[in-house]
Amino acid sequence: MDPIRSLIRFCMAAAVLLAGSVAAQPVADRLNTPALLSSRADQALLLDIAASGNQLVAVGDQGIVMRSIDQGRSWQQQQTPFSVMLTSVFFADAEHGWLTGHDGLLAATSDGGVSWRTMLDGNQINQLRLQTLQQKMTEIQTRFDTEPDNDLLAEELDTISWLVADATAAVDDGAGVPLLNIWFADSQHGFALGGYGLLLKTEDGGDSWVYWGDRLENPDNFHLNAMAADHQGHLYIVGEAGLLFRSEDDGDSWSRIDTPYDGSFFGMTEFNKQLYLMGLRGHLYRSDSGLEWLPVETGFDATLLSAVEGVDKLVLLGQGGMILQSPDGQHFSQLPSGARHSLSAGLALNGAYILVGEGGLQTLEMSHE
Repeated sequence: MDPIRSLIRFCMAAAVLLAGSVAAQPVADRLNTPALLSSRADQALLLDIAASGNQLVAVGDQGIVMRSIDQGRSWQQQQTPFSVMLTSVFFADAEHGWLTGHDGLLAATSDGGVSWRTMLDGNQINQLRLQTLQQKMTEIQTRFDTEPDNDLLAEELDTISWLVADATAAVDDGAGVPLLNIWFADSQHGFALGGYGLLLKTEDGGDSWVYWGDRLENPDNFHLNAMAADHQGHLYIVGEAGLLFRSEDDGDSWSRIDTPYDGSFFGMTEFNKQLYLMGLRGHLYRSDSGLEWLPVETGFDATLLSAVEGVDKLVLLGQGGMILQSPDGQHFSQLPSGARHSLSAGLALNGAYILVGEGGLQTLEMSHE
């Protein structure tokens, strides 16, 4: 499989960061073939974890969904109707959650992660994108017909024509585009994002979706890796090539923010009302406004992928088992992870960090700090 199209949540760095991705199969098989149940599923590549009331849910390779009802002491694999790589999971409340995966998979649960139903796949997403762009091209063409000397409209028409051609080719290629992240404001309003500038929006809990990627200033269709919100209600999207977008109107419109780094960003977190951007080769930046960014020197150069949720320190996870912690967001120390497996996500619970990554599930007692 083309490594670009086998992106996991941390996108372009995936082939370097994590090994052992699912072997290539026909797309239709992956989207419709149930995941195999395995006694070693907790050791498989897992990419994200989320809390669902008193439950925990982790997702990853070959359609694996792991669920714990005893706060991480024991885990059970859930049956799923798909076997694609799962990249992200999010819960709006104890019952309602969503996950994303390769081949444009978007699935939902209404029972806390016990069962999952497919809501969207890459073929449907390709059609949504094409229809939206074709409609936009028609609108621009109509305006240009009345103003044939308008250079700005001519440029817009040229750009949208290229995007329509690209979307048409994607339809012919099939359901290959990966969804990399999902985020919901509540049980009804959410976004899914991923490779090649893909952005989707729902206002009915995921029953229907609209293509939203044309709202971003991203003419090269760079990958979108993660979404986050700050305490003021601003939404952010981070991606490759230094991409950072911000919305001040619940995601209806987006502005592109200049960043001091042109490599990939894989996550954003907020700590003590400061925003932190993390990415390749240990690049870390902070901002109190979300508009201007200053570098933070951690003393380490391992790629940073995400932050631990639910802890009173800034705790960052990354390549090679990297765990960095800081009490003030400025001075960092490394925590021993016990292995060099890359860590992709985690949360804090009952005096421990529950982490997921290349080695599967891992619990690290905070007393090890």
